[in-house]
Formats: sequence, C-alpha cells, structure tokens
Amino acid sequence: MSRIAKRFEALRAGNRAALVSFIMAGDPDRAACQAVLNGLPAAGADVIELGMPFTDPMADGPAIQLAAGRALAAGGSLKQTLEMVAEFRKADRDTPIILMGYYNPIYAWGPEKFAGDAALAGVDGLIIVDLPPEEAGELVPFLRSAAIDFIVLTTPTSDDARLPVVLANASGFVYYVSIAGVTGTGSATSAAIEAAVTRIRRHTALPVCVGFGIRTPEQAAEVARAAEGAVVGSAIVQALADQGPAAALALVETLAAGVRAARK
Repeated sequence: MSRIAKRFEALRAGNRAALVSFIMAGDPDRAACQAVLNGLPAAGADVIELGMPFTDPMADGPAIQLAAGRALAAGGSLKQTLEMVAEFRKADRDTPIILMGYYNPIYAWGPEKFAGDAALAGVDGLIIVDLPPEEAGELVPFLRSAAIDFIVLTTPTSDDARLPVVLANASGFVYYVSIAGVTGTGSATSAAIEAAVTRIRRHTALPVCVGFGIRTPEQAAEVARAAEGAVVGSAIVQALADQGPAAALALVETLAAGVRAARK
C-alpha cells in the first residue's frame, strides 16, 4: 500500500480529514525551505505538496508566482526539488509528498526518466496542472511503473459528463479546485464545496481534497467536515515570505488544529 493510501486509511480510522500543506521548493532559498519542509509533519501537516518552481505558473496567484520567482532566483530547479525530497526522506519515511507543478520541466527531463528519479527520491504523487486527461498517456504509464500516484484536478466546471474522463487515470486522491480562478484569490462557500464533493464521490471512491482559497483554521475546518482533506498553499507561502519559516510552521499548527477539531 502506498504512503498516500496508508495515510488516508489511518485518517479514516480516526474520523478526521487531512491537512495538505503546500510550499514552493527552494523558496526563499534551499536551506530555509528545507527547514520548513522538514518541520511540516511535526507542525501537523498530514500530506505535503511541494511545488516545482517554473517560469510560467499560469494557474497560480501572486503569492505562489512570486514564490516560484524567488526559488528560481536562488537556484531552484527540478533537480534541486528531488534532492530536497531525498533529504526529507532521511528522517521521515511516512509522510506522503506530492510534487505539484507544470509539465514542461518534466517533458524536458524525459517522462520515463523523471518518474524513476522521482520514485528514488521518495515522491509519492504528482499533480500536473497543465496536462489534460487527453494527453496524460504521455506520463501516466511511467508513473504507474514507478508506483507514483497521478492526482487529478477537478473544478466547478467538471460536470457529470466530464468527470469520468478527468478521473480515468486518477489515483491517490482527487484534488477539487473549489473556485474558478487562480490560487489564493477567492473562497467557495461551504455549501458549494459540500455539493461538489458529493457529486465527485458519485464517480470515484478516492479521497477528495479541496483547495484554493483556504486561509484560516475556520475555513480549513469547514472543508474538513465535507471532504477528506483541506489543501492550504498561498497562506503558508505568504507567511513564509512575510515573516519567515517559524511563522509559516506556526500557521500550519493552527490550521492543523482546526482540521483536527472539525469533526469532534
């Protein structure tokens, strides 16, 4: 059983949702980011999304765009991202890590070679924002061979006709993008999230995690009551940019407390 499956199985047994935390690899520099990455599990992150820095993060809002720019300016790269995962794995063999980003760097690396190298580093899943289901065959077979989950994105516009196509290659969990827009901009209502999660569950037995627009423990708790996971990215990235690693980890602690209390 994969680390992702084990983690969600354990969370189900404890009747709680996951806190899925996002940071950008190499932001603001490798050392500071490695310290945050290594500290996320103790702060309460159940699953970690690690952004792969890219020059054109078109699906991301200002906070994550700026984080990608800082990481690249400090020498960040896809190679460094895998090195950071390997460093994390020296001390933590249990927390799932998902890489999130765009297809171009993976295409340049070579999909088959990248899948093997990512598995060796300790990567558990991959979210590729700009790889549509119709073209996922370029990558998914290599991920399957490397035992890496392909985590798909669904959106408010993914209707019942489209969902089976989107979910055809899905494994690990399903990421529901709760707003039509870029990261860190707006927030969906709890009623809209609950309705969307209910609809997605009609098409898959995979856990559903909800992201985009979650910034506070209260918002995270609302999502945790409706879904299997709450994804927080821009708020953590902004805290890191404004106040440093300690503040980012402190925010994760408060978010984790909200998620853990949500179903009690």
